Amino acid sequence: MVNDRVDFANLLDAAVHLGQTDLPPQAARKIVSEGIIGFSTHNRFQLEGGDEAPVDYLALGPIFATQSKTQPDPVVGPEGLRSLRKLTKKPLVAIGGITLDNVTEVLGAGADSVATVAGVLPDQLEKVQALAAEWLRRTS
Repeated sequence: MVNDRVDFANLLDAAVHLGQTDLPPQAARKIVSEGIIGFSTHNRFQLEGGDEAPVDYLALGPIFATQSKTQPDPVVGPEGLRSLRKLTKKPLVAIGGITLDNVTEVLGAGADSVATVAGVLPDQLEKVQALAAEWLRRTS
């Protein structure tokens, strides 16, 4: 998975994840015709637009306050996730402030999967394994 850089993803035959200020999904799809493209959304308007975009999954967040962004969008919260989930049938990845302590709540609110950064640092391996095990438990 390459973040933001459609050109690198194309060269590497990798998936790409786009943010709201990156190359638009329609243009990215012309470059990465067969690969996986994901697209970040932060509110109802963006999620509805993403549902119409030529992408394979949508990310929604931040679900909780996050420290990995210098200027994060407003918090969506689990109830916002639950409400917005109804607007798309595409796989929905929850992002922003996801930890082992709240992942069950997030998955229960309708996320198909989660993305986390600070939630697994600094004990990366153990936390990633625990988070993956919880996700697998919830989806089995």
